[in-house]
Amino acid sequence: MKKIFLFIITLLPFFALAQTEETFVIKGKVGSLNTPARAYLMYQLGANRVIDSAIITAGAFDFSGKLFNPSDAVLVIDHKGVGFEKLDSTADVLHFYIDKGEFSLTSPDSVSKAQITGSKINDDDKKLKAQLSPVKVKALQLAAERRAATGALNTPQVRSALQAKGKALQAEQKTIIKKFILSNPDSYLSLLALYSVDGPSPNPIELDSLYNTLSPALKATETASNFQKALEPLKHVAPGTMAPDFTQNDVNGVPVKLSSFRGKYVLIDFWASWCGPCRQENPNVVRVYNKYKDKNFTILGVSLDKAEGRADWLAAIKSDGLTWTEVSDLKFWSNAAAGLYYVSSIPSNFLIDPNGKIIARDLRGDDLDEKLKEVLGK
Repeated sequence: MKKIFLFIITLLPFFALAQTEETFVIKGKVGSLNTPARAYLMYQLGANRVIDSAIITAGAFDFSGKLFNPSDAVLVIDHKGVGFEKLDSTADVLHFYIDKGEFSLTSPDSVSKAQITGSKINDDDKKLKAQLSPVKVKALQLAAERRAATGALNTPQVRSALQAKGKALQAEQKTIIKKFILSNPDSYLSLLALYSVDGPSPNPIELDSLYNTLSPALKATETASNFQKALEPLKHVAPGTMAPDFTQNDVNGVPVKLSSFRGKYVLIDFWASWCGPCRQENPNVVRVYNKYKDKNFTILGVSLDKAEGRADWLAAIKSDGLTWTEVSDLKFWSNAAAGLYYVSSIPSNFLIDPNGKIIARDLRGDDLDEKLKEVLGK
């Protein structure tokens, strides 16, 4: 399920291969803490997650180490000295970035409130979070509205209204992040921010355009190189490209080929019986299918259920009234068709035209209806 509000995601494991190591030094000061209080630092070093610790004397502590690239980090203060393994969600925690060079963290009482000085990437992070703060507030309000929409209040009209609000928030967030990237071409955070422009279903053409606005120095980094390598395959399933063909068995074990639907508009709908948001969207998909099924439109459902979940898959098809063709190789997230289309979250869908070309993706709620109305007519 997509998150409405998304701060910058962490470096991915394949960013491990950097060109050179850099040294960092953190000088910390939290009140006047002493032993047995202890500080713990967690960060990424290549493919490895590092956990370091330091004693605290008169509130002061320090960390130093090596980095390949700037990394997200977590600093935890164990005020009572209970030990790292016994710390829980109530612990005193600060999320930040570490980069080469020396910088400071200071707070009169709690590291969660620490001020960071001497670090450009953290200055940039603070600036971006401030710009996104209004979106976060609205997202929390929307989450509360969604939780309240239960029982008799959980109507198609309410769900449609909530989806519209979520879409507006995503657009607002996207605008802010894009503006930040364009205004800060030298910031390493701009490179990381590319990953959150469109969430788990990015537009590779748009991302490529944004990437090209970054400074030559940023684009020369290993992180940038890996971003480009990760982006390249997504271009093969972007709107405007030919839909990759595939064959999977239907509920009766009969092979079904995507290209056999050529001549019709086809919605490839990736879902699963265990996926709550998918099941919530299914009534809308059924409604749209019934509205346009006689206008040269059909649906090919692709389930990401497991082999041991076959019975649940069949039961969900019947319960949700999915009367179109449903297929699956029952390999969960290793579903071959999902891999072919680089599906990383569900529900996800691709609208294919009669010639086999992808013309839109991830259409849900009223967006699906509006797009079909556009291409098929009222």
